[in-house]
Amino acid sequence: MAAIPRDSGFDKTLSLLADPYRFVSKRCRLYGTDVFETRLMLRRAICTMGEEAASVFYHPNRFTRRGALPLTALLLLQDKGSAAVLDGDAHRHRKRLMMSMMSPSCVQDLASAFIDAWHQRAERWEAARHVVLAAEVPHVLTRAVCAWAGIQVSDEEADQRTRELVAMYEGAGAVGPRNWRGQVLRSRTERWARDLITRVRRGELAAPPNSALDVIATHRELDGQLMATRHAAVELINILRPTTAVERYITFAAHALAVNPASRAVLETDDGDEYLDWFVQEVRRFYPFFPLVGGRALTGFEWRGHEFAKGTWMLLDLYGTNHDPRTWDDPDVFRPERFGTWNGSPFTLIPQGGGDHLANHRCAGEAVTLELMKCAVRLLTRTLHYTIPEQDLTVDMSRMPAVPRSRFVMTNVRQAETASVAPTPLPVA
Repeated sequence: MAAIPRDSGFDKTLSLLADPYRFVSKRCRLYGTDVFETRLMLRRAICTMGEEAASVFYHPNRFTRRGALPLTALLLLQDKGSAAVLDGDAHRHRKRLMMSMMSPSCVQDLASAFIDAWHQRAERWEAARHVVLAAEVPHVLTRAVCAWAGIQVSDEEADQRTRELVAMYEGAGAVGPRNWRGQVLRSRTERWARDLITRVRRGELAAPPNSALDVIATHRELDGQLMATRHAAVELINILRPTTAVERYITFAAHALAVNPASRAVLETDDGDEYLDWFVQEVRRFYPFFPLVGGRALTGFEWRGHEFAKGTWMLLDLYGTNHDPRTWDDPDVFRPERFGTWNGSPFTLIPQGGGDHLANHRCAGEAVTLELMKCAVRLLTRTLHYTIPEQDLTVDMSRMPAVPRSRFVMTNVRQAETASVAPTPLPVA
C-alpha cells in the first residue's frame, strides 16, 4: 500500500487562508489522490475529499469535534457545551432536543413567519433607492426566528440581535478584526440568551408552550437535571444564528436566478415543487459556504490499508466533495436538473455535513434551510419585481464565508399586489 502523499512545505496555514475552498481539491488533483497529509497551524492534518472520505469521516462515534476547530471559529459557531462538541449518548440526547424542533410542522411555522417578515421588510425596499439583499435578509430571518422561537423583540432589539448574529457567522472564518468583532458581539448575545433562560425558569417570563425557548429552557440532561443555563443559552443561539445565516444561501439563490435566466424562467411559470427542489439543492451544491469540517479520531481506525491513530486530526473538504467530478458531471456548471437522477446519498451532497442527522454531527437545521430557501425563491420570482443594476457579482472565494462582492444589489423594488407565497404543504399522512 502506497504511503499517503505529503504536502510539500513546512506549514500551509497561509495557503489555506488564501484559497480556503480549493485548498484541498487542488492538492488532491496534484497528487492524484483524495487523501493527503499536510501541516496547518503547526499541526499534522489529514485532508480528504469525496464520497468515500465522507463515509469514513461520518462513521458513527469515530470522530469528535472537540479540538478539531480553531477556538476562534468554535466560539462563534457551535461554542463549548453545545450538541456539536458532545459525543456518544450525550450527543445523541442533545441532538434529539435540537431535532425535536425540526418537525415538518415546526419548519412550516418558521417558514410562515419568514414570509410575513419578508413582506413587512419589503415595504421599506419599495421606498429605497437600492437594496443590498445580503444586508436585508438577515433582518427578515432574525425577526422570523425570534417570533417562531417565542421571543418577543422590539424593533430596536431585533436590529441589535441581527447585527450580533450576522457578526458571528461573518467572523467565524476570519482572522483578525472581523473575528474579534464577532467575539465581542457574541458575548452580548450570550448574556441576553442566559437572561431569557433564567427568567423563563424563574417564572418571570412566559415562553409559549412548545416554542424553542420553552423546549430549551425546560430540557433535562441524561442525569435528569436541567441543562446548565450557559449551555441552554448556547443551544438557543444555535437555533437563532444558523437561521439568520441562511441569508447566505438566499443571497446565492438570488445570484443564481440572475446569472441563470433559463432557471428563473422555469421557476416563474412552474407551479410544481420538483424543479424548485432541484434548484435549491443545486444552489447548496454549487455555491461556497463553509469549506471544511474537522474531526479528531476518538479511536484508531484503518482506511485503505493505512492506520490512523487516536487523536488524528482529519479535515473533510465540503466544497470539494460537492464539486467532485467522480460524483457530479460538469461539477462547475450550475445545472438543477442533475438532481432529477441524484440517488440521495448522504455522503455526496454535504454542504451542511453528511451522514445521519441523529447519529452524526450533520446540521440539525438542514430542513429549515431548504424550506426557507424555497420560500425565498418563490418570493423572488413571484411576488417581488426588481432591477439588477450593473455590479460586481463575482463570488469572493478568498473570503470565509464567501459572498458576491456586491452582496447583490437591487433597484426599483416593488411587491406584486396579488401574488402570494405559502410554505410547502405538510405531507399527507
